[in-house]
Amino acid sequence: QVQLVESGGGLVHPGGSLRLSCAVSKFTWESDAIGWFRLAPGKEHEGVSCMNSAGESYYADSVKGRFTISRDSAKNTVYLQMNNVKPEDTAVYYCVADRRPAVQPMCRQVRAEHWGQGTQVTVSS
Repeated sequence: QVQLVESGGGLVHPGGSLRLSCAVSKFTWESDAIGWFRLAPGKEHEGVSCMNSAGESYYADSVKGRFTISRDSAKNTVYLQMNNVKPEDTAVYYCVADRRPAVQPMCRQVRAEHWGQGTQVTVSS
């Protein structure tokens, strides 16, 4: 069973930066896909960013150019670097993993077999 534990959430001012981390265990880096989803108040889940071992990545239009997903396989950790954050980025962010490596369907359909418990990000002045 894949285990995902997020950290790094908190309160950040508009225009600021934040880095989320996800400690991953029992995950097959060579064949699986991993990513970040979010759930904002009053909205549906959104696929923020997904990536696979082939180097393919996907970003939602709402975060493109501001967020960057990366991984450190040696540390079994996935990151989401959030720059120039906006109030509309306020949400619970979930680290997710799936055995299917296709990143666009994973993020566009908000489809993942494994979810972390989530970490709250609040963007406010």
